[in-house]
Amino acid sequence: MKNSTISELLHSDKILQEVNVKGWVRTFRANRFIALNDGSTINNIQCVVDFENTDESLLKKVTTGAAVSITGTLIESQGKGQKVEISVTSLEILGESNPDEYPIQPKKHSLEFLRENAHLRIRTNTFGAIMRVKSALSFAIHKYFTENGFYNFHAPIITGSDAEGAGEMFRVSVLDPNNIPKNDDGSVDYSQDFFGKETNLTVSGQLEAETYAMALGKVFTFGPTFRAENSNTTRHLAEFWMVEPEVAFMNLDGNMDLGEDFIKYVIQYALENCKDDIEFLEQRLLQDEKSKPAIERSPMPLIEKLKFVTENNFKRVSYTEAIDILRNSKPNKKKKFQFSINEWGADLQSEHERFLVEKHFKCPVILFDYPANIKAFYMRLNEDGKTVRAMDILFPGIGEIVGGAQREERLDVLKEKIKALDIDEKELWWYLDTRKFGTAVHSGFGLGFERLVLFVTGMGNIRDVIPYPRTPQNAEF
Repeated sequence: MKNSTISELLHSDKILQEVNVKGWVRTFRANRFIALNDGSTINNIQCVVDFENTDESLLKKVTTGAAVSITGTLIESQGKGQKVEISVTSLEILGESNPDEYPIQPKKHSLEFLRENAHLRIRTNTFGAIMRVKSALSFAIHKYFTENGFYNFHAPIITGSDAEGAGEMFRVSVLDPNNIPKNDDGSVDYSQDFFGKETNLTVSGQLEAETYAMALGKVFTFGPTFRAENSNTTRHLAEFWMVEPEVAFMNLDGNMDLGEDFIKYVIQYALENCKDDIEFLEQRLLQDEKSKPAIERSPMPLIEKLKFVTENNFKRVSYTEAIDILRNSKPNKKKKFQFSINEWGADLQSEHERFLVEKHFKCPVILFDYPANIKAFYMRLNEDGKTVRAMDILFPGIGEIVGGAQREERLDVLKEKIKALDIDEKELWWYLDTRKFGTAVHSGFGLGFERLVLFVTGMGNIRDVIPYPRTPQNAEF
């Protein structure tokens, strides 16, 4: 008999029909009631065993975490909380689980404990919900771009260039660390390495995506990126996934339109297609909030926060206007901000971004035209000579979620900026070629995928929205 998923059975009309389901035991009560889950939904299905006619030795193997196959009749439930249940006629143990050793018991576990058991934490309701939402968001991203004429582009993971110019990259090398070849000046002789030059794991696929946008028109990357930033915060990972669209013939205004439309679409998709999981995560968050000081609580319930994004127009504000607002705000004057805003040119922190969104404008905000000296070399210089055509999308509770810009398409200006930052032109000869041959206005942005998942699920730590987090001093699993 073909087995059904629990999701199918909970929404089916197969009453009084024989069904088969396979999954893992969540709980087994009174030698009679098995709560079974197979990952297809956050909801369990209750399977009722006739213990008087079932081998007692078999029932002893029905423990939390055990994999079982159950055949029986789907009937209307006699209890509350579910419409249907299975009256068991056949029970098979597929994989036993020792209850004395299995760490994921049917009780509340701390997130820290679950990170230490990341290979098993997916079996909890919380992490099952997170990963189903994450999968739906991934699908929505591809769906949006495909429906809007974008081509998916796989940027290289190994690169010889630093797109961000920050230098925080993981080196890729096969040189023997105990016998590193050296040049006469004592520097490493990378000509003897695998690629014949110094190479690293990519921090962004943007530069390569730009070259493809200048032929295909509209492209997007969705792949792993790596930052060797020694940061142990709730918002940083050493390995994460980035979504980066690039569009030819599009200026900053078009980029802001695209960013707003895109992010509303994918969040709305999650709201419509992950209803049970998001409702569960909201209730979990509300319970956790009760034990927190008021200042640390989320500004609004999860679903309200998501609708705050999908149902509001994003306010567009220049960096200069934002600085004036922040400088004259009560938190700044009363020194409530951890980082005071005193002058134009300050690099905004999350607390400033959240103030603009949650307190001042009370809607998502897009900041644009940032100071050139706090932004990357590839952003288009404005006529004032001191700002660039950059944009950041700011959300409640999280601050910046998207960063992008109109790219500098003028060869002479780009070369001047590269020289000023002491970047070797020879490393970017191929990037400069796009400004020599058919250059045109173009724009794009980057979205850290895990930061989006963090926002949509309401979780507080980015390490809980990626299967196996890679952070300083941690590469377990």
